[in-house]
Amino acid sequence: MAYERRRVVVTGMGAVTPVGNTALETWQSLVAGRSGVGAVTAFDPSPYPARIAAEVKGFDPNAHLDPKEARRMARCSQLAIVAGREAVTDAGLDWEKEDRERVGVILGTGIGGVDLLSEPLGRLASTGVVRTTPHTGLESLCNMPAFHVGLDQRCLGPLSTVVTACASGTQAIGDAMEMIRRGTTDVMFAGGVDAQVTPLMFGGFAALRALSAHNDEPARASRPFDATRDGIVIGEGAGIVVIEALEHALARGAHIYAELLGQAASADAYHIAQPQADGAGPARAMRWALKDAGVDPDRLVYINAHATSTPLNDAAETAAIKRVFGDHAYRLAISSSKSMIGHCFGGAGGIEGIATIFSVYSDTVHPTINYQTPDPACDLDYVPNVARHLQVNLAMSNSFGFGGQNACLVVGKYPNER
Repeated sequence: MAYERRRVVVTGMGAVTPVGNTALETWQSLVAGRSGVGAVTAFDPSPYPARIAAEVKGFDPNAHLDPKEARRMARCSQLAIVAGREAVTDAGLDWEKEDRERVGVILGTGIGGVDLLSEPLGRLASTGVVRTTPHTGLESLCNMPAFHVGLDQRCLGPLSTVVTACASGTQAIGDAMEMIRRGTTDVMFAGGVDAQVTPLMFGGFAALRALSAHNDEPARASRPFDATRDGIVIGEGAGIVVIEALEHALARGAHIYAELLGQAASADAYHIAQPQADGAGPARAMRWALKDAGVDPDRLVYINAHATSTPLNDAAETAAIKRVFGDHAYRLAISSSKSMIGHCFGGAGGIEGIATIFSVYSDTVHPTINYQTPDPACDLDYVPNVARHLQVNLAMSNSFGFGGQNACLVVGKYPNER
């Protein structure tokens, strides 16, 4: 059944990241080119070849949550609740005037609360017996961050979790956007979260040989598009936006940051971890997102790239951008948030989505830091090392996950000529 597609706008943002414990702090740090990478403090990393990470700093869950409840939760749920609270405050929602049945939550996560399983699994290895609390099995589930945000805000509408690896946060925003478009909801909390600075992740990615080994210079370890890039830096964090139907936002006099114009997802159907060199899968997602937005590719100004700082990924994303934009690819400003926040997995799309929204709102593009040595396979404009001010009427945020799962958002300035 056909429906009249409603317009969707962003009215609130919240974030807890390696470079800031609010959305605005995060954005200011990104513009300043400030790295959040340092020596691992969450556990002893000495057995692993990589001993650096982009950890959230100065975050005390007991300052935000009941200590008893906080102890039961996975770290990702703690981060999500706090980011969600900031987003709703930023949006200025008055719950006394809202129909909570018209408000939903869709969050993305790559793994969920695996950190809660580390201690009982360690006990299993040493004793052969698992003894744990009744909450561990539940709170480690992937849907718990979305549940906790919905519970905290008493949202009675749709509640869902997207698990598409590194594309999760971006795809969650796209899915939430579609719910508003078709009239299922008026308001949605959407974004992503992960907190995987854990021995399990370090061991797994070390086995993949996917981690940067620049332990002696942590702030320079994540170097997307640079010829000397050698792997990802594991990060953690949450990024959540409040999005609304335009008419709903206007009726309550909301402040509008930007308009979500298009979204799309695609699959590589190629390899569990290795991208196609020609970027065909990501190119499909970018092309479909632009088509969904109804905009010509030549109008795009900026791309917040997936850009993980691995040799294969960054070259493949560059190829994908050229495949979609042709000669216009060389006129695009492109930058990588991961150069500063590391790879936050399911949280990456939410945080990078916020960075893209701020770019459109403020006409500022944050830099790709640590870009020193050009790579012939990556020959586009990556906004090296210093932020740039330019009119960003139209931008894109890319997220490409393990398993060849790709998601893209197109964000436009509001008001616009539509």
